Amino acid sequence: MGNGWHEWPLMFFTVIGQCVTGGLIVSGLGWLACADNSENRARLTRSLFFLWLLMGIGFVASMMHLGSPLRAFNSLNRIGASPLSNEIAAGSLFFAVGGLWWLVAVLGKMPDVLGRIWLVLSMLLGVIFVYAMTRVYQIDTVPTWHNGYTTAAFFLTVLLSGPLLAALLLRVARIPFNGGVFAFISVLALLASVAVVIMQGADLATLASSVQRASGLVPDYAALQVWRLVLLAAGLGCWICPLLWRREPQVLSLLVGLVMVLAGELLGRGVFYGLHMTVGMAVGG
Repeated sequence: MGNGWHEWPLMFFTVIGQCVTGGLIVSGLGWLACADNSENRARLTRSLFFLWLLMGIGFVASMMHLGSPLRAFNSLNRIGASPLSNEIAAGSLFFAVGGLWWLVAVLGKMPDVLGRIWLVLSMLLGVIFVYAMTRVYQIDTVPTWHNGYTTAAFFLTVLLSGPLLAALLLRVARIPFNGGVFAFISVLALLASVAVVIMQGADLATLASSVQRASGLVPDYAALQVWRLVLLAAGLGCWICPLLWRREPQVLSLLVGLVMVLAGELLGRGVFYGLHMTVGMAVGG
């Protein structure tokens, strides 16, 4: 029993990968909207460097979990047959295609039409990457992971952290950004996260094997989830409150908000890994 912190490399890899995916989609829409202002687009392109820096940090964390980069290469031998191989392949493709798009764009060598197509392709690859992540944990002998809560939680992280990361990057680039729609999406994602916590908590009480009950895997499940939701709400508040006051959020406010949201999602991901329970057959009751 525990809180899953021993899996911290995977916690960082999954949360950062999902955050970058959401960040690229929202900031990418901003990049596409800057078609008539080359100066704004150039500033935004430079600020998008931080997306790929974060993604690089995520991959370094994943390598620490594997113990050796060679193991990552070996796992690619089973693409199509192994969810782990598919995840690594999808993540590597997303990183390579998106990173190369950024490099060509920042050098100013990108034809406009090609840049648009390439960027949209990178966004789609990010979504495929997150989906591939969810498949890794759909293991029928791990009933606490083999459910829709896992898929929902991973995609909700995209919606909770990605738009806030994009808002920060757009603010750094001094790009006018009416983030009301995306802030509303993040609020809906927060409400959905509350629902997932409640429903999953109820389901844990029904799962047990001959040696353990799922509800006992993380004894502080409720308290940890409350703290997670508080961090998420406070982090989003750093972005949303200035919008409600019809003010432009400041860089520091957005940065603090992003750190709090990521801290909340890392806390939730620690709970997720702490719920690992391998059984030959789960039983209800």
